[in-house]
Amino acid sequence: MSDGPTYGFETLQIHAGARPDPATGARQTPIYQTTAYVFRDAEHAAALFNLQEVGYIYSRLTNPTVAVLQERLATLEGGVGAVCCSSGHAAQIMALFPLMGPGRNVVVSTRLYGGTVTQMSQTIRRFGWSAKFVDFDDLDALKAAIDDDTRAVFCESIANPGGYVTDLSAVAAVADAAGLPLIVDNTSATPFLCRPIEHGATLVVHSTTKYLTGNGTVTGGCIIDSGRFDWSASDKFPSLSAPEPAYHGLKFHETFGNLAFTFHGIAVGLRDLGMTMNPQAAHYTLMGIETLSLRMERHVQNAEKIAAWLEADDRIEAVTYAGLPSSPYHARAKQVCPKGAGALFTVALKGGYDACVRMVDNLELFSHVANLGDARSLIIHSASTTHRQLTPEQQVAAGAAPNVVRLSIGIEDADDLIRDLDQALAKATGTIRAA
Repeated sequence: MSDGPTYGFETLQIHAGARPDPATGARQTPIYQTTAYVFRDAEHAAALFNLQEVGYIYSRLTNPTVAVLQERLATLEGGVGAVCCSSGHAAQIMALFPLMGPGRNVVVSTRLYGGTVTQMSQTIRRFGWSAKFVDFDDLDALKAAIDDDTRAVFCESIANPGGYVTDLSAVAAVADAAGLPLIVDNTSATPFLCRPIEHGATLVVHSTTKYLTGNGTVTGGCIIDSGRFDWSASDKFPSLSAPEPAYHGLKFHETFGNLAFTFHGIAVGLRDLGMTMNPQAAHYTLMGIETLSLRMERHVQNAEKIAAWLEADDRIEAVTYAGLPSSPYHARAKQVCPKGAGALFTVALKGGYDACVRMVDNLELFSHVANLGDARSLIIHSASTTHRQLTPEQQVAAGAAPNVVRLSIGIEDADDLIRDLDQALAKATGTIRAA
């Protein structure tokens, strides 16, 4: 798209990064299913490998289909660049990779997806990294957790599973005062509902598997670079500010400026970690994003109606949806996610663990899967599945207590979904909803 007019989100979700194929005139972005690319000559090849020219070398690094998705996501999030990869978990590791080192730590929210808790508390130790878990509502505790070895702050905009909304501006101010980048997982919100960079985030990560693709067909991840962080302000980030031996002493920040993180993510991260997104996955995700705003509006509309219905049900102990006026995060959600609080939340059943299991087993329209953000409505009992590896204390802190189920509300007819929940709750609790 040409520079000039400022386009709206709905236009950008269709057009950003995409141009008619120069060889065929194809209007939809083709799937460039190729591993390698022919160089013009030896000089062209050398320039590409020396990072003196931007282009295509090998699809572990760059691919035309993936490049369109990267540009589109960077545009929608308000960033300068993006790096797509194989999954949301890959995106998190790749986001940390240039920042961390043996003995360094990241301060993370206690309200995270269970797999992320495990990744941060267990897996990253194998790299010599560590994580400190803090309730991000307690800004003093967040400040106290940051020390000389801290290299990043990490949270989710709308936390999985409970739909908790993070005060991104307040957290960003703490990170900025400490000279640290804030990494925000924006999977549950999407850039249609929340743009973390506008609230001070340095990097935004996504599991593109979820709402961005929206159809449960492919896995993928992405890191969006705000381009606003000064990687040379201290000696904390040598991967970006110091000479890189693999490129004859090139300094990424000095050479590439606000695109330093993006170039490092491709030239070093994808080169050496190999967490590559395949072009077919990028194609499916691009098609999904074309209807993102329409889907998210319906997701939110349905979630608001269903959450209110559940909150009024005597069989339900609590509903965590921030879109409800009764939620302690309702006012914050209006600020952070002005178009709606998403469609992910948890429900606590008065019948406890056993009632949760019976409810899951008796639903007909809701699919029992370990996923979220599909056009279909989904349910899972987090304590026995996605958060099973956590201690009981960690489960409660993450919003995945044993008496809780997580709902991902889809775009079906809301009344049909309510009828399905009603009959499943009747079987799970042995109680008919009061008139």
